[in-house]
This record gives sequence, C-alpha cells and structure tokens, in this order.
Amino acid sequence: MQAHEGAGKTWTIGRIRRTGVGRDQRPNPVPVADLAPRRTSGRTIVLQVVSSRLALTKAVGVAMKKRRGRVHGRKPPMKELSGKVDQARAAFGQREWAAARSFYASADADHQLHPADLESWGLAALLTGHDDESDALRERAHYALLQAGDLDGAARVAFWLGLSLVLRGDAARGRGWFARPRSVLGDEAFAGSVWLGYERVNLGMAALFSREHGRSLDLLAEAGEIADRHSDTDLRLLAGNGHGQALLALGRPAEGMAELDGVMVLATTGDANPQAVGLVYCAVIAVCRGCLDIARSAEWTEVLSRWCESQPDLVPYRGQCLVHRSEVLQFQGRWDEATAEVEIVRERLHAYATDVAVGMAHYQRGELHRLRGEFRAAEQAYREALAAGHDPQPGLALLRLVQGRAQAALLALRRALEENQRMFARLRLLPAAVEVGIAAGDLDTARSAAAELTAEAGRLDSAYPRAVAAAARGALALTDGESGSALAALRSALQEWIGLGAPYEAARCRVLVAQACLAVGDLETAELETEAARRSFAGLGARVDLERLDAGKRGAVVALDGLTPREIEVLRLVATGASNREVAEQLVLSERTVARHVANIFVKIGVSTRAAATAYAYDHQMV
Repeated sequence: MQAHEGAGKTWTIGRIRRTGVGRDQRPNPVPVADLAPRRTSGRTIVLQVVSSRLALTKAVGVAMKKRRGRVHGRKPPMKELSGKVDQARAAFGQREWAAARSFYASADADHQLHPADLESWGLAALLTGHDDESDALRERAHYALLQAGDLDGAARVAFWLGLSLVLRGDAARGRGWFARPRSVLGDEAFAGSVWLGYERVNLGMAALFSREHGRSLDLLAEAGEIADRHSDTDLRLLAGNGHGQALLALGRPAEGMAELDGVMVLATTGDANPQAVGLVYCAVIAVCRGCLDIARSAEWTEVLSRWCESQPDLVPYRGQCLVHRSEVLQFQGRWDEATAEVEIVRERLHAYATDVAVGMAHYQRGELHRLRGEFRAAEQAYREALAAGHDPQPGLALLRLVQGRAQAALLALRRALEENQRMFARLRLLPAAVEVGIAAGDLDTARSAAAELTAEAGRLDSAYPRAVAAAARGALALTDGESGSALAALRSALQEWIGLGAPYEAARCRVLVAQACLAVGDLETAELETEAARRSFAGLGARVDLERLDAGKRGAVVALDGLTPREIEVLRLVATGASNREVAEQLVLSERTVARHVANIFVKIGVSTRAAATAYAYDHQMV
C-alpha cells in the first residue's frame, strides 16, 4: 500500500480499529501533553505547546519509543502464550507483521478463525506486501462479520479493502467496496455513523483533484467534525491531511502547512492504526516535496524513517521512505549515502512491485548518475522510471541538455508543463525550463518560467522556492547583459542555498556569480568564486560541472569589455573560423540568436569584421 498522488494531491481514507479488542477496551492514546491537538476555526489542527518543528520532532521520537511494540496498547509476552492464535495475536500486538501472518496462516489450517483474527491477518498481510492475500482475507472477514451481526465491523473492513484496491489502480472494484458501508448499515444508520465522515473524505479529495478547492475544504471540514464527535483518530488524520492540502490549494500555505504538521504529530502520538499512519506520513512528505519545503521534508522524512525502522517487516511505505531519504541526502551533498539508500529499494524491487516507490527509486538513481556524469546509466534509469509509471522529467531533459540536445530537452519540458497545471508538479519543472530555455535561445520560455517561479516563491515564502526563483532571475539578467541586476539576484540565491546546506546548488550559483563579476570587471572576485565552486564540485564528484568550469576558464580575460559569458563562447568559436550556422549547431542556438550575439560583440569590442574579431580573440588569449 502506498500514498496515492492524483492531480497533485496525496490522499488517504479509511479507518481500521484493532480487532479482537472492543472499542471500550482500547486504552487511551499515549499521553503527550505538549503535543495534544485541539481544533480551532472549525477545522485547523494546531499544537498547543510546540514552539518549533525541531522540538516537535524530538517529542515525536520520544513518543515513538514509548509506542514501539504496541498496537493499541496490547503487548502480551510471547513466551507466556500457548496456541497458534495466541502467538499470532501476540506477534500482531508487537508489530511483528511477518510472524503474525505466519502464525495466523498456520492456525487457519487447524480451525476456523474468529472474524477479528481474519481482519488482523489481512492487515498483517498488507503490511508485509502480500496484497492479493490481504484482499482475500478481508473479503472473508467482511462476510464473517456480517454473519456474526457486526455491521460496523463489516463496514470497516469493506472500506479498507476498497481503499487498497483504489490505490493499486483497481478503481471499479474499489468503488464497489466503498459503497458497502452504506449498503450494510442502511441510509439512516449510515447518516449517524462515523462512516459518513469517511465518505466525506472521499468526496472532499475527489473535489480537490477536480480543482473544486472551496467545496473540498467544506467537505473535509465536515469530516473533521464527524471525527470529533466519534473520537475517531484515524478519521481526524485523514480529514486533516486533506483539509491541509485544500488550504494549500486555496493559496493559504501557512495555515495548510501548520495543519499538516499537526496531522503528522497526531499520526505518531495518537492511537492510530499503522496503515493510516504510513499513508499520512507519505502523503504529507509528498506535499512538502511538492512545495519545495526542503527543511520540513527532511525533518518528517527522519520521523518516517524511525517509524519504519521500528517495524522491520514493513514493506509498504519503506520504499518511499528510502527514496525520500536519498533525496534529502543528495540535497545535503552526501551523494554516496544517497546512492546507498536508493540501491536498497532497487535490490528489493520484487517486494515493491505495486508501490510508487519503484518509479521514484529509478528516477532518483537517474538523477544521481546524471550529476556524476554517468550518462548511460542515467538514461537507463530514467527509462525504467518511465516504465514504472514515473515521469522522467525534468531529469531526462537536463540530461539531453548536457548531451547537446537542447531543443529535444525544451520540447520535453514544454510537454510536461502543458500536461501539469498543478502547482506541486510545476515547481519541479520550472527551474529546468529556465535553464534549458536560456541554453536553447528560447528566452520567452525562460522568462515565463522565471516569472511563475517568482510568483510561487512569494506565495509559499520558504527558502528553497526563494532560492530557485532568485537564481532564475539572475541567470536571465546575465544572459541579457544586465550584470548588476544579475549579481543582486544571484547573491540572494547564494545566501539561501548556503543557509539550506545545499552545496551543489550553491556551487552552481557561484559559477554564475563569477560570470557576472567578470562582466563588470571584478576579476579577483570572479576567480575566488570560481575556485570555491571548483572545490565543491570536486568534493561532490560532479564531473560534468568541473569540465564546464575548465572549458570556460580561458575566456575570462575579455570581461573588461562587457562581454557576457554567452558572447565569450560565440567569439571563441568565431575566432576558429566557424560560421554562424556552425556556431549555432555547436552551442545549440538558432542562427538568428547567434547573429544577434555577433552584432553585440562587434559593438562591444569596437570592430566591424569577423577577421578583426578573430584578431581581438587572439590578442586576449581566448584561443
């Protein structure tokens, strides 16, 4: 089972109560006073005494240690139990999912299991990656509960089975099982039950996917109110998850992210079912990634990692967790560790066959190979990502750019941007659109992408979007010959990258700063910035970036005449005798763009012929 991303929103629905233990027998949630959630403004979950997410994640770690080995408070010592059913129940209570599944299977061969045990067995099968087995067991449990007269239990199992099917792409069967709670209970009883809240979550998420954000917000707020009336932790989680996303979609990022933080705390410290916890963890982290909120993503990924490690048999969520960890490590410049994390997923692909983590892992492998200049391996990884249902953009476009196929890269990014009108998806594509647009000479595309980045950065107000937007503005200004404006924007971006602890992005930004310094005649600062970038690239193993740095070094001395980095590249090629068409082919530009650059060069260096420009290049040791 995995979180499902549809139309840019990650959602989860449903509820499972620990079976075999009655509602009145279940212990209270773990008391963590500092993290006790409360509701204000009708729906928003807030934290009473948490002054920072750092304090929050530390408290979560303490709570997780308290809860480790417990499922709804039950932890009977294994050695004191006799009989296979008792062993299965004990293993289930200790979150030893594989052992529970094995013991239940063995007990089922000897005698008929209680419906509650069938339900637990179905959950254990799901959490160990045996989806078909889980489906069959849940069907058995549903009909056994009906026969026993437990209509609420039958509705519960039907709902979770429907969720499992929908998330695996079997929407028709899933919808059929989603309809069972109303059918089993009857309209009147259903209207007063907790399952009405789950139906509202369903409808609310569907509205969110359809971009009916106001309607979605109302439906999910109603689901939260129903959760409060029934004291249903799982419904609180799922309604809060959706409601936070609806707030984000309505342009209220501060409220939305605060609510999602509260949901994550409740998932860890409340008396929630592990399936709901895993789904919400993955959903919220996906939203953080989509918003480019790297700090939040890193913090919650660490919490998810600890949660997964507390359950060694867990198969769903573990794959996504490892990929998220790899992304965070890559961003921090720890590329070897990032590779090791994602390779674990690759080695276990048989266990994640239906998990979105498969495509995510292949794409992440492609990114790491591309950054190191391992292009053949990168291309293969991107192809495998596509085969697994994960769009290989923008990574594949950036690979094509390095391979000298800027037009192919530009067309791929245009297609991806046209297909994705959702903010979360576009934010991952727009920085590449700026870079590729500039390289391909399509400045209109680059400017449009930079303007959209700037608008979203202002709306989201977090460091990563601000950094990419400032870097995009700086790169465009540099291309337009506006060196002063470029320096202001690039210095702002560099400070953001340094503050975020992103060495690769900082080094790339330093290269642009150095070019802008050359353009204004500040040769010493340009040399210092270039050397700092070189050290970072060498330490990371960014071979392609090092080669680019070396290739551009010889043109540095001509900056006193105000030539831009692109004009320097053009002049060097003109000095070798290349025609405009040959320059265009080599730099992957249009002939019109090259002609414009040549005209600007003639004006800046005070010549009127290609022969004079060639002499200038030799005089200034450019060739």
